[in-house]
Amino acid sequence: MILIFGGTTEGRYAARVCDEAHKPYYYSTKGDAQQLDSMNAVRLTGALNNEAMTAICTDNNIKLIVDAAHPFAELLHETIKDVSESLHIPVIRYERSYPEQDDNLIWFDSYSEAVDYLQKNNIENLLALTGVNTIGKLKPYWSQHPCWFRILDRDESRAIATKEGFPMDRILYYNHEGDEVSLFEQYKPQAVITKESGESGGFNSKAEAAKKLNIPMLVVKRPPLSDKFISVYGEHGLRKTIEKLLPDFFELKTGYTTGTCATAATKAALIALLTNEPVEKVSVTLPNGEQVMIPIYNTQIEGSKVTSTVVKDSGDDPDITNGKQICSTVNLNLEHKGVRFLQGEGVGVITLPGLGIEIGQPAINSTPRQMMKREVFKVFRHHQDRLPEQGLKTGVDVTISVPNGKEIALKTFNPKLGIEGGISIIGTSGIVKPFSSEAFINSIRREMQVAKALGCKQVVINSGAKSERYVKALYPELPSQGFIHYGNFIGETIKIASELQFKAVTMGIMIGKAVKLAEGSLDTHSKKVVMNKDFMAEIARNTGYSESVQSEIQNITMARQLWDIIPADNQLFFKRLIEKCHQTCDHLLPDGKLTILLIDEEGKILY
Repeated sequence: MILIFGGTTEGRYAARVCDEAHKPYYYSTKGDAQQLDSMNAVRLTGALNNEAMTAICTDNNIKLIVDAAHPFAELLHETIKDVSESLHIPVIRYERSYPEQDDNLIWFDSYSEAVDYLQKNNIENLLALTGVNTIGKLKPYWSQHPCWFRILDRDESRAIATKEGFPMDRILYYNHEGDEVSLFEQYKPQAVITKESGESGGFNSKAEAAKKLNIPMLVVKRPPLSDKFISVYGEHGLRKTIEKLLPDFFELKTGYTTGTCATAATKAALIALLTNEPVEKVSVTLPNGEQVMIPIYNTQIEGSKVTSTVVKDSGDDPDITNGKQICSTVNLNLEHKGVRFLQGEGVGVITLPGLGIEIGQPAINSTPRQMMKREVFKVFRHHQDRLPEQGLKTGVDVTISVPNGKEIALKTFNPKLGIEGGISIIGTSGIVKPFSSEAFINSIRREMQVAKALGCKQVVINSGAKSERYVKALYPELPSQGFIHYGNFIGETIKIASELQFKAVTMGIMIGKAVKLAEGSLDTHSKKVVMNKDFMAEIARNTGYSESVQSEIQNITMARQLWDIIPADNQLFFKRLIEKCHQTCDHLLPDGKLTILLIDEEGKILY
């Protein structure tokens, strides 16, 4: 059993991750103000001392603690540390994202230090954005000087302020619709004090407003945590750590794309090149901004070139590259600027248009390219003193290779797509979620059951996060549980919706899956079905398109090229495509209405 300490944005994220297991877990908060939409969480409220927390852990067989509480909840963190050590329970610390410490801000290790600074520098009219629980800590200052305090508009917050004797006419209430600049301009403080609350605590907006208006900002640093806590950043990092510590909690394990592996190998190689020291693991930023730690299998330093290797972990997805080595060789090149990608052994080369990469280039998709460029720049900034005279403009050659990649590629559709000589380095999200198993279908069923239990009258199903992001705006009143990913299991998902008697199902679908579905494939996984160009050309012919359009369709390598081929003023092809999708799916929802929304590459919804 897992025990989450929440009450924060990170707490909600942690609960969302644990909900994916569809198993019960405990979620503890000091108060009951935070709303948590979950069918699996067992809520606990009230402050816990050492004895009470120990009793909860022993009585409920707690095997893992997730500390997602506020970084300044010092007493709680200390209690978690003591209890976890006495009961030998591992603790995962779900960390916030913190910006680097800006030297233009004034930093303090404690509130007493900040008070000393304020008094010694005769600061008047202070605006305190440190939260109601710090009124007592700043009392030596505000009892002698004018001070405004911003707090949440809650009775419990007002009670704390009243108990401390703070003048209520100096209280401001947090307005979610306001902005910091207008607040600072209105009250014209001589200084602002806040705490290192991280991005989710609005730290950046406060710092930017203070900088814009040239107002000194004092920052109290977050207190240190136990070095025995295992720090993670983001939902995927949390899930991977839970999978490692409690292997049976999730039915299916997630993994990393070849793009993420190549990025980690590239970063490790560049660090070793500049420092002459190999690293055992590196942090990589995923496309959604989340940071994950990737272990490095080995690093070889050979003069001006360094090669690092990551072993691909696909989780429980039956990926053909699972367990394979993804290698990156880097060297500095003063003859060009930026990052240049070169083809290594086992990585294919592009020979046909339509993949979004120039013909002749190595088959490394745009998202992994951007990920690698971002990490290269990060390493350069961190090690500027080790770069040549060109500094951050120094060129880097990155050669990605995959031993046995050429043989592996023969078992994929790459040759048909015009990718020759090896595999492609892909991944739009950076992570691999297992789609091809009975367990995933069971997961869909449970998610639908949760939506039903929460009173959802309809569900919106999408292949993944990208299409969901586009469709979500159409249904602002639908709770997050009403949006469900079908992956490739379109048929099974609609059947489950029918069994649970949903009367309305909306499906967001992008062109690649739409052409497969239109032909009758209810499971659109690329390992089971590939797009049929003859079928698409026939649709074009039957809807009156010219022979030249039909011929262009026969030459495409990716379905998304259809957006460039079909004339913008004649959308009959796509209309007929969706009609055929309905013919494939409608009978699976006999007592309800199925709406199918076709989404183009820019997020525009056509039907």
